[in-house]
Amino acid sequence: MTEKLIKKAQELRKRGFTTGEIADELNVSKDTARWLTLQTSVKSIKKAPLDFAIDWESLGGSSTRMRHVSAAMADLALEYGEIDVVVGIAISGIPFATLMADEIVSKLKKDISLAVFHPIKHRKGKDAKGAISSNFAKVKNKRVLIVDDVITSGKTIKEAVTVLKGQKAVPVVVTVLIDKKGISEIDGVPVTSLIKVKRLG
Repeated sequence: MTEKLIKKAQELRKRGFTTGEIADELNVSKDTARWLTLQTSVKSIKKAPLDFAIDWESLGGSSTRMRHVSAAMADLALEYGEIDVVVGIAISGIPFATLMADEIVSKLKKDISLAVFHPIKHRKGKDAKGAISSNFAKVKNKRVLIVDDVITSGKTIKEAVTVLKGQKAVPVVVTVLIDKKGISEIDGVPVTSLIKVKRLG
């Protein structure tokens, strides 16, 4: 498995992916993505950072499975109150957010908007910051649901919460497929997930 991840990470790097994009693509932390790209050969593999690689290709490759899982995530999110806008974190949070918004519209029979957050790890330049896309819904004065696929360290979610609050949005809840960190809240915003990964020992 490690050899396969190293090869895939190095292929992505050759194609111009940033460390943050590699981390997202492989569902590992940025530290793990960096480590994977720095390995020179399979025989000289150095000790890896403590992390869990998540492969949800069997889910992501099926619109039917994605719709069912997104419905379950929407159900979890609605326990926290009324939502006006669903904010998907680029890249892997967007499909879930889109399907969840559709599910919430079906359940509540009210219009729900969709917004997209671009995290700093996908942006270049020393002054880069996370940003809400101008191509989707506005978030000012809206009650928002933040959606991503995996929480690894919590940095991207914290960044999204900060940017949204800075734009006068009201983050109601963060909902993710998998929480590898075991976070229950970030800056006063509850975090919920379908799956929590816990280390023993």
